[in-house]
Amino acid sequence: MPIVALAAALGASLCWAGGSLLAHRPATQLGAFEFTRTQLISSFALLIVIVTALNGWQSVSWVHWPSFVAASLIGVVFTNLAMIACLRRGGPRRMQLLVSMSAPFAALLGFLFLGESMSPRKLIGVGLAFSGLLLAILFGRRGQHRIEAVQGSLVIVIALGLFAAICNAVGLIALKPALLAGTDPLAATALRTGGGALVISVVALWPAVAFETPTKRTPSVVLRAILPGFVGYIAAVSLQLYALRSYDAGIVAVLSSMAPVVMLPMIWIMSGDPPPLTAWLGAVLAVLGAGIIFAG
Repeated sequence: MPIVALAAALGASLCWAGGSLLAHRPATQLGAFEFTRTQLISSFALLIVIVTALNGWQSVSWVHWPSFVAASLIGVVFTNLAMIACLRRGGPRRMQLLVSMSAPFAALLGFLFLGESMSPRKLIGVGLAFSGLLLAILFGRRGQHRIEAVQGSLVIVIALGLFAAICNAVGLIALKPALLAGTDPLAATALRTGGGALVISVVALWPAVAFETPTKRTPSVVLRAILPGFVGYIAAVSLQLYALRSYDAGIVAVLSSMAPVVMLPMIWIMSGDPPPLTAWLGAVLAVLGAGIIFAG
């Protein structure tokens, strides 16, 4: 296994874990739509500068434009709106645990649409991953810290997280051909982020009450929203796409799902209360199950 690709995939998990914790407060203050719009626009602006400075646009394989459209609409807009809504209602640990299911969902989509076979070992992996997911979410919370509190129905939290995981898997699979054709990961990140920013900016022109922010937009709130956007949309995604171009997609998806495990000690430090054993066991089972899927 190439060391650089391995380090990149693990680095993406670390970025997503840290970014999720940083995003919890501003996401709650701005709401899912405005938070996502702020992050996409600011991240795209920085990516334009970076890719232009590195002369990365020349690497783009424009024949794969449908892949970029699908990655932008499904992999960015749908994924992130559902993910941020899940984050606001269920907290960062539950959101990351649910989104980590994009790995087994990617295996299932590959079986259904690409004709990839699913061995008995992979089926066992799916069962382990979902068992670990349910164990960590349903029985793994203490509920004593506000960052871990569930706002509303846990069923809605699970539905939003799983929808985000499915969309993320679709977006990842859609972008694979363009990366194999030689598109630079940073340029691919810029295109998918820019497409998402365009879509959500157009939708924002519709004067709907649902798009209004729960609290007033202040410079400090906006800055707190931008920072985790840079960590997630630029650092994490670029690392993941670099790993995806350099190594097997299944292994990359599994390594990128390590965020729930990484987040457990982070939440322990923030809350001062150690997560229960079921949370640790559930996170380990979820990642172990995903690993079995792609090893089978």
